[in-house]
Amino acid sequence: MIAGNRLINYLRISVTDRCNFRCQYCIPASPFTVIEHKKIARYEELLRVTRLACDLGITKVRITGGEPFVRKNIFSFLEKLCAIKRLKDISITTNGSLLTREKIKKLTSLGIKRLNFSLDTLDPVKFAQITGRDRFQQVWESIHAAHELGISPVKINAVVLRGINDDEIEDLSALTLNDPFHIRFIEYMPMGDSAVEKQQQILTNEIKEKIESRFGKLMPIERTENDGPAKKFQIPGAKGIVGFITPISSHFCSECNRLRLTSRGTLRPCLLNNYEKDILNPLRNGASDTELKDIILSALTKKPSFHGLTDQPFRNIPISHMTSIGG
Repeated sequence: MIAGNRLINYLRISVTDRCNFRCQYCIPASPFTVIEHKKIARYEELLRVTRLACDLGITKVRITGGEPFVRKNIFSFLEKLCAIKRLKDISITTNGSLLTREKIKKLTSLGIKRLNFSLDTLDPVKFAQITGRDRFQQVWESIHAAHELGISPVKINAVVLRGINDDEIEDLSALTLNDPFHIRFIEYMPMGDSAVEKQQQILTNEIKEKIESRFGKLMPIERTENDGPAKKFQIPGAKGIVGFITPISSHFCSECNRLRLTSRGTLRPCLLNNYEKDILNPLRNGASDTELKDIILSALTKKPSFHGLTDQPFRNIPISHMTSIGG
């Protein structure tokens, strides 16, 4: 599939808006309700849309939430997803708190070899403050179990916020010294009714300077076929990789190869744009495969060439909060 001059071959599927964490940069500040069960796409519906998207050129899928492992029967869905022959790469983003060694073994047996963990701090007390849950040890054990069981690479995503965890940038980076982890620092993206203030945002240049002040000049790493938007570097002598995802300071819209399928059954061509195209209701109303493919292609015609977050500070903030979209 083509959008502008971009090849779109990557589908991010949100299987639920529910999460067992309450991270302050993800959950809205004001009270909110989760989506009604009947409005959430059923597994068979997600699979049908995915198969059609694969017919159109999708070869890579990432499963997101909310937290994907809070949804019942997720492994049955993953087994059917992994059976789609056109898919060359399937990965999952998770907070890791619900994973066990046995569940990770099951993932690898299905052919899933890549996991992204969300972890913003190495301090258990601060972890509870950020997430609203005292689950640091479970997440930490899941990360190491994934590494020991052959998940490669194990990626750890950290959103850095001033006054919250910016004092841990160097310590998080140090996780790459002795293990082949990929630590990715993600610039905070204002979404919906966030409790995070503009002045808490820290951009990549500042993060990079802190790392280099302790470890020396970061060495750039050549991109590979399955790389996402992260700009990759390595601390001299380290086994792992430090990455930077820069949607604010240096947007990568011209390189974006993604289409999102939300848990509500809408197609979202851009995370940072409010446009969504409903595919769930046409599917439930009997649309043919050809009609559904036309909806997918129609959604891609609305994929923007850039986002508007940097036009003026926080001027064009997406109205949906992150957990309802799938990060």
